[in-house]
Amino acid sequence: MVLEVLGNKKKAVIAMAHIGALPGAPLYNADRGVDGLIEDVLADVEKLQAGGVDAIMFGNENDRPYVFKSTPESVAAMTRVVTEIKMHLKVPFGVNYLWDPTATVAIGATTGASFVREIFTGVFASDMGVWAPDCGEASRLRTTLGRNDMKMLFNINAEFAHSLDQRPIELRAKSAVFSSLADAILVSGPITGQPAEASDLRKVAEAVTEVPIFANTGVNIDNVADVFQHASGCVIGTHFKVDGDTWNKVDADRVTRFMDKVETLR
Repeated sequence: MVLEVLGNKKKAVIAMAHIGALPGAPLYNADRGVDGLIEDVLADVEKLQAGGVDAIMFGNENDRPYVFKSTPESVAAMTRVVTEIKMHLKVPFGVNYLWDPTATVAIGATTGASFVREIFTGVFASDMGVWAPDCGEASRLRTTLGRNDMKMLFNINAEFAHSLDQRPIELRAKSAVFSSLADAILVSGPITGQPAEASDLRKVAEAVTEVPIFANTGVNIDNVADVFQHASGCVIGTHFKVDGDTWNKVDADRVTRFMDKVETLR
């Protein structure tokens, strides 16, 4: 099963459009400004769409070091970037503001996103400190903004972090659907670009049948067939970049080759 907002696909591929560092972040390029961010993201989006991906997800991966609480200037800038780019989109899109669930929902709802992704549940020890997101606040904001149609994709095992919840991952996944109304469950590896444990993906897929399961990190042309044995789809960013480097631009040939492989698996 896949999310209905992604259309009639047997297996869905959500491609990341990584926005450059936003205003206020240490890596922000003030000389190029927000216009430069838009220019760079649009170039990547055009390659992703030409390669045939099923959806685009905008993320602020370049805002290192990451924070749990968004800033007004970064939310405003990301909202503008997404708003400017959406007129060029031919596929559904989503939003993820790392690592603030409420900001993610706010940006997604106001820009017309079909879905959002975040760490909405759990407690983690992370590079950024103790991580305890407020799913209730984010979910209620979605309702307040009149966007209950916007799907919430729950990343249940955070990158750059270790869960302090000792329950097995499949139980945490099932609980997120039952208690927090997850629209999809995403399973990640330990860091951006590294794959999830195959056993984790399998256990979650076997335990959760009510909503789609996506592999969230580390999917590539060599392992996608194995991933799709258990997952409804994947979120992919690093593999689509030049030399498979997360911080490089999108490589159009990599996108095309990957999507050609996916077509043989659908």
